[in-house]
Amino acid sequence: MMYPLVLDLAGDGIPVTVTCRVLGFSKQAFYKWKVKPVSDRDYDDAHLINAAIDIHHDDPEFGYRFIADELAATGWRASRNRVGRLCSQQRLWSVHARKRGRHRRPGPPVHDDLVRREFTAQRPDQLWLTDITEHPTGEGKLYLCAVKDACSTRIVGYSIDFHMTSHLAVAALRHAVTLREPAGTVVHSDRGSQFRSHVYQRELRAAGLRGSMGRVGTCADNAAMESFFSLLQKNVLNRRRWPTRAQLRLAIVTWIETTYHRRRRQHTLGRLTPIEFETLLNAADAA
Repeated sequence: MMYPLVLDLAGDGIPVTVTCRVLGFSKQAFYKWKVKPVSDRDYDDAHLINAAIDIHHDDPEFGYRFIADELAATGWRASRNRVGRLCSQQRLWSVHARKRGRHRRPGPPVHDDLVRREFTAQRPDQLWLTDITEHPTGEGKLYLCAVKDACSTRIVGYSIDFHMTSHLAVAALRHAVTLREPAGTVVHSDRGSQFRSHVYQRELRAAGLRGSMGRVGTCADNAAMESFFSLLQKNVLNRRRWPTRAQLRLAIVTWIETTYHRRRRQHTLGRLTPIEFETLLNAADAA
C-alpha cells in the first residue's frame, strides 16, 4: 500500500532512499514491487474471488465451506482457509448466517406481486405456487420444494434434497415444466434466496414463465402453498419420528402421488380429487 506513495514523493523530488527509510522498508523491496506491481498471489486471489462471487450469486445460501467445495469441483485449487479469508474480505456470507455483523435481510423482490392473494385460476397452468419446507430426521434435515397448480391444486412438480439450495427450487421447476409443458404461466413464490438466485431466474426465462413474489414475512401472500404444507405436516411429517432421510422421502412421495392426488377429495373442487378434476376438465375441453 505504501509503494505508490514512494513513487508520488519521488516525483516531487524526495529521494527513494529517504522515503523508504522513513516508512520502514528497504528500497530493494520497493524496486522489486516496481518491476511487478501485481504479484502472482494477488493475481490468483482476484480470479478466485471472481469465481467465488459467481457461485455465491447462484446460491446465496452458500457459506465459504460450500463455496470452497464448489471451487474444487470446478478445478480450482485453494484451501478452505484461503477461501474463507477471501469470502470474508468480500462479505460473501451465507444468508443463513446469524453471527453479529453477518445477518442479512431478505433482498428486494426480483418480480412484482402478480397474484395479490388471489390464489385461483380458471384453467390449469395459468398460475403455479411454489415454496420450500423442511423436516428433521435422524440423519439431518430433509428439504422439499413443491410446485402447485392453483386451478386443480395438483402438485405438478417437486424436488427433495439434503440441502436447501437454489438447485432444489430449479429441480422442482424443471419437473413441473417437463410434466406440463406450460406457456406464459405465472410462478408465485416468496422472496427466499433460492427463488431470487440467478440460476432460478434463468430457468424461468428459458421456460417462458412469468415470476411473481410476495412480501417479506407475510405468509398470507402464499397462503395456498402454506395450506398444502400444513396438510403434509399433519398427515406425514408429524405422524412419527423418521430415522433416515430415505424413509421420509418415500413417505412424502407416496402421500403426494397416492393419497393427495388420487384419494383426498377437496371441497373447492366439488368433492373431487385433483386427478379427477383435471380429467373431467380435459374431457370437457375435448368435447
